[in-house]
Order: sequence, then C-alpha cells, then structure tokens
Amino acid sequence: MNFTEFKEKFQEMPFVSARMVMTFERDSQAMRNQLTRWQKKGLIIQLKRGIYALNKRDRKVNPSRIFLANQLLWPSYVSLESALGYYSLIPEAVADITSVSTKKTSCFTNSIGRFIYQRVKPDAFRGYRSYKDEAGLECLIAEPEKAVVDFLYLNLRKFKAEAKAVFKESYRFQNMEGLKPKKIISWARLFKNSRLEAVAGEFCAFIKEEKA
Repeated sequence: MNFTEFKEKFQEMPFVSARMVMTFERDSQAMRNQLTRWQKKGLIIQLKRGIYALNKRDRKVNPSRIFLANQLLWPSYVSLESALGYYSLIPEAVADITSVSTKKTSCFTNSIGRFIYQRVKPDAFRGYRSYKDEAGLECLIAEPEKAVVDFLYLNLRKFKAEAKAVFKESYRFQNMEGLKPKKIISWARLFKNSRLEAVAGEFCAFIKEEKA
C-alpha cells in the first residue's frame, strides 16, 4: 500500500491502529517499516505505539484531545485538572490532558500533547458523562463534582492540614456556585477512604464560605 492509498482509506477516521492497517497487507513487517518511514517524513503522527493519525493537512476528521485521551487508554475518562479547567473551576489553562482509569498509571506524549492517566479503583470509576466534540465524536469527561473528588483523592497528601487554604490559595478554585455538595460527598464515599471523606467535607464547607 502506498501513501495515497493509505490516505484514501483512513482520512475520514480519527485515528488508525497498526492492526487495522495489517488487515489490508499480507507482509506485515513491510507495512510496519512503511509506517515508520511515513512517520519520519511527517505524513502520519504516532499517538502511541501501534496507534497513528494522519497529519493535519491530510486528515478530514480532527478529533479533540479529550476524545484521543479516551481512546489511547481504555477504559478512561478525562478528569482532574483537565476537567476542572473545562468547567472553569480553576483559572489556569491546563496543557496536559489528565484522565483517570482502572488501569495502571500511564503517560503518552506525542506531537498533539501529553496524556496522563491516574488509576482509581473500579468501584470509583463512575461519575462521568458523554458529549460530542466539534468533530461529532463521543467524549467522556467527569461530571464537575466527580472531577473535584478525583482531584482530591489523587492529591490527598497535599491536604494534610489547612485544606481550605490550599483550595483557595494554591489551586484557586472558582465558579463553584453550581457544585452540589451532596454529590461531592456521595462520590467521595465510593473510594471508601475516611481521609478523602473528611477533605471532601472541608471542600463543601469551603464552597459554602465562598458563596456567603
């Protein structure tokens, strides 16, 4: 398969796996070598080992980074700082795409961005919703309250004392009017971690103070 044929077959797909490409070629090693050459020429982008996307000029579908984050490690959903930034709950723009997964902690870096995954127990892998990005692709992202709880859980060591000061001064939480404290406490209980429940309670008290 030459590059023109490759482009015609896959330009309307958000990404393509090496396994998918191999279904069209008998000589799998030759095709792998071809993919490596195309990558070096900038014709395709390696998102992670065995997963590629056409360069921006040649692809007809432009998936969001949130969609790609969901796909690079499955199951996962975008949460933590990325979701907090998405909902404008923190002021800083977040360069990395942060997600949670039931699989081990991982990180993939490519020309599109850095994709970080933190592990949570299967019982706590809940509290996300789906939406369609600008390309019409389904994306999974934490609900606002679950993004908060995931963030608290994976940063518990930073909240040993004076948690409210950390919420306000270090992370500068904002725009919390729409957050539902009962949902925060409910999501926190999924982790079966007494320290997390205590910090979640402090966060709910912080919300109330900021609203006053």
